Amino acid sequence: MASNTLMHTNFNFLGQKSVYRGKVREVYTLENDVLVMVATDRLSAFDVVMPKGIPFKGQILNQIATKMMKATEDIVPNWLLARPDPNVAVGKACDPFKVEMVIRGYLSGHAAREYKTGKRLLCGVPMPEGMKENDRFPEPIITPATKAEKGDHDEDISREDILKRGIVSETDYEVLEKYTRALFQRGTKIAKQRGLILVDTKYEFGKTKDGKIVLIDEIHTPDSSRYFYAEGYQERQDRGEPQKQLSKEFVRQWLISKGFQGLEGQTVPEMSDEYIESVSERYIELYESIMGETFQKAEISNIHERIVGNISSYLKNP
Repeated sequence: MASNTLMHTNFNFLGQKSVYRGKVREVYTLENDVLVMVATDRLSAFDVVMPKGIPFKGQILNQIATKMMKATEDIVPNWLLARPDPNVAVGKACDPFKVEMVIRGYLSGHAAREYKTGKRLLCGVPMPEGMKENDRFPEPIITPATKAEKGDHDEDISREDILKRGIVSETDYEVLEKYTRALFQRGTKIAKQRGLILVDTKYEFGKTKDGKIVLIDEIHTPDSSRYFYAEGYQERQDRGEPQKQLSKEFVRQWLISKGFQGLEGQTVPEMSDEYIESVSERYIELYESIMGETFQKAEISNIHERIVGNISSYLKNP
């Protein structure tokens, strides 16, 4: 099955103007400000794309993102027009804001690492004294990130610097903050219904040609968010034990155990078909936990033909 993965696409749709290939998604820009976003099965960790794809990963990420957009469109407008194929989202072209709106409900991940070094200010936001890793913040904090001038690594940035450098206007930034808090609140509520805790996540926004700010890219997926299991959370905190997580952290830990962290001179370890299969099963488990429904595997005997057929049908009759 590992061979039946979507690693690259080279489509040529009616009215196609350009194509952008990211680490995981490939975005086709068509006439009339239409974007076709294809979620591949590529797996990225430590800013490196792994040589082998993960069966159904693109479908899983695309379905979580599009379903979560539907579940939040009453509070925040988004770019999505349709999902004509399990791996594809079609939406309105936007000018993306050059910041990622990261919001944290708990002292985990990057925030915890910074805290351990003695820092009590993250992106200009104070963090209380006396916290342990994975403790809940009194209120969720917004810690924006911006792409580095060189390379793909994100850099922390404060609200003040965003405004001072003119990356986002103050009027627009206030909308981004409002939308970020509303989405996190809704995501927290959805997670709670599934027996999960939404720990932290990131949202990306763009502005349509008519000046409307909308949510773009992915939302509440295991690639963009960290989840804990709610059951036993407090007991684990009280005992000083690690939390049970739902995210792609398990892949990073496996790579670290094999001596790979994306550093210069390091070689990506060989992923056997058995390991690839186990990662696919783990992503399916993530999907079912986050969405609260059984995952339906799409037909993958010829993914390229399936996608072209579904998109072409949609474009003829949107």
